[in-house]
Amino acid sequence: MNKLKILIAAAEVVPFAKSGGLADVVGALPKALRKLGHDVRVVMPRYYIVDRDKYDLKPMEGSLGVPMGVIGEEWAGVYEGVLPGSDVPIYFIEHERYFGRKGLYDENGIAFSDNDNRFIFLSRAAMQLAKKLHFKPDIIHANDWHTAAMPIFLNTVYAQDPDFERTASVLSIHNLQHQGKFYKGAMDVLGIGWEHFTEDELEEYDGINLLKGGIVHSNAINAVSQKYADEIRTSEFGWGLEGLISHHGTKLFGILNGVDYEEWNPSLDTLIPFNYDMHKMAGKKICKLELQKTFNLPHRQDVPVIGLVGRLADQKGISLLAEAIGGLLEMDIQIVLLGTGEKWAERFFSHIASTYPDKFGTYIGYKNDLAHQIEAGSDFFLMPSLFEPCGLNQIYSLRYGTLPIVRATGGLDDTIENYQPYTGKGDGFKFYEASAEALYGTVKWAVDTYYNDKKGMKQLVKNAMKKQFSWEVASKSYEEMYRYSITQRFGVSMERN
Repeated sequence: MNKLKILIAAAEVVPFAKSGGLADVVGALPKALRKLGHDVRVVMPRYYIVDRDKYDLKPMEGSLGVPMGVIGEEWAGVYEGVLPGSDVPIYFIEHERYFGRKGLYDENGIAFSDNDNRFIFLSRAAMQLAKKLHFKPDIIHANDWHTAAMPIFLNTVYAQDPDFERTASVLSIHNLQHQGKFYKGAMDVLGIGWEHFTEDELEEYDGINLLKGGIVHSNAINAVSQKYADEIRTSEFGWGLEGLISHHGTKLFGILNGVDYEEWNPSLDTLIPFNYDMHKMAGKKICKLELQKTFNLPHRQDVPVIGLVGRLADQKGISLLAEAIGGLLEMDIQIVLLGTGEKWAERFFSHIASTYPDKFGTYIGYKNDLAHQIEAGSDFFLMPSLFEPCGLNQIYSLRYGTLPIVRATGGLDDTIENYQPYTGKGDGFKFYEASAEALYGTVKWAVDTYYNDKKGMKQLVKNAMKKQFSWEVASKSYEEMYRYSITQRFGVSMERN
């Protein structure tokens, strides 16, 4: 098959900048596509947190002109590097006024007031960079609202551009809740013409919705799990765009994210106290002891440790956890939490940790090494999300023999198989109702299994560690979607599998 030229743009990429799963995907997918032989280039902003020396970033010669509609032409610098562990080029758009800040999207929880201009600029800069590089992509792959303007640009200001005459577009939706809604004056910054300010394209409640425009203009859409692709067509999970997504349903894919098992693998992990695998599990006991020491919890091998890592945001079900925590801590368990987010949650869980120092440990913030240590040292991993497009921590947990306790939504439902005590099948524990009662009942079930079903626990751990969600598999599904989008755009007949 012909190899493709693919331009991927995103607001965040591991290891350079991360606020969520988007960064993990864009840090790993290009490397997997490269292994399939494709020519992949990645574009992201050069935030202040991106260390040019650490990653050996080199400035490209000359500056990059970026048309910004009514603002006029802006100029950017470009740094070039590679995704670690690969030869995939990654380009960083340098612009002091837009990206010379500590935060990616906000500061102290308050969104930057010029986020519309910042990410319109990123989208346009990615297109202009392709021209500067003489890179004529077969695919432009936009991610979330931050780069959703790229498919819009492709169909408007670049419609007659010979550098994009054979280019199709794909838009990945990693979280539909965030859509890029702004004042309608941003139409003049896009510079695509007010004829596109319609209910069928970018207009929404007399403002613009960049993600909506991207959905309309892209040749294929990907939600990051099959369950999430189904859910976003419903009013419960569609955030007002369910009708539009259903209308464009023929181009909607649901490709589950893969996991970088070079980074998340207990037999190789350099960030955990002791390595182990499914055949030699003694190391996990050491990891558990060290985790208890880190959080100043009693050093007990006989108590189940439940780990949580993630944003303290409503989406993640933290309100359910807060409501259930009193009952949970009546059980003989220990809980460790690593996260940052809503201030009430940070205060609440810090208070719980000081009130129950023998049962609850918390670290407010994010530390990558501690995230790995929680995965390795816990017996269970709790994810009570109200919605979860894909989720990655539950997949990491499987590999570490740490049994997920999850709400059956989105990718959590797709990846975790509920324990069946009579058959020994399953690799975790699921609940369906978004309630504190359901969360409590399922944790109690898991804890009872830990104490009273030793054989079942061993089988569950074995089942979990055998499970594979590799990028090698996921990248082939992306390849299929890319080819579908090309045939969609250029009218060649092709049946979807």
